[in-house]
Amino acid sequence: MVELESGRQLRVEKIREGTVIDHITSGTALAVLRILNISGREGFIVSILMNVPSKKLGKKDIVKIEGREISPKEVAEIALVAPKATINIIRDFKVIKKEQVKLPSIVKDIIRCPNQRCITNSQEPVKQLFYVENEDPVVLRCHYCSVLIEKDEIIKQFYRE
Repeated sequence: MVELESGRQLRVEKIREGTVIDHITSGTALAVLRILNISGREGFIVSILMNVPSKKLGKKDIVKIEGREISPKEVAEIALVAPKATINIIRDFKVIKKEQVKLPSIVKDIIRCPNQRCITNSQEPVKQLFYVENEDPVVLRCHYCSVLIEKDEIIKQFYRE
């Protein structure tokens, strides 16, 4: 149950099997769904709560996905847009694993450098590589051209086809 400002409670059903992503930065739940390639056509039952009051964050988003566990690569991608998120793996209505997302110090082959002149955007066989300059808000620096990329640009990249 989630307590609303009015004192009312919002009931969200527990899931039998799957993943609950909690403490998502307010307003980024849809980016998390995009990272997970969930459009609604896959058949999973998905619950999305956005801008829910939170003592820890002020406001937060929550995503519940019944019948799907997320991969370590997806956890790393979620850390780029929601660095305080927690991942809960649910089996038989119980949390069997809970982990805080962790932004690695080096981000490889997840996002592209926005600098069109960067060698990674040429025809050269060079992998995308960024260093984490700041964790919250997330700021990355390209290894090759030193361009800084911030959270809004990172989120945009997950919406590109």
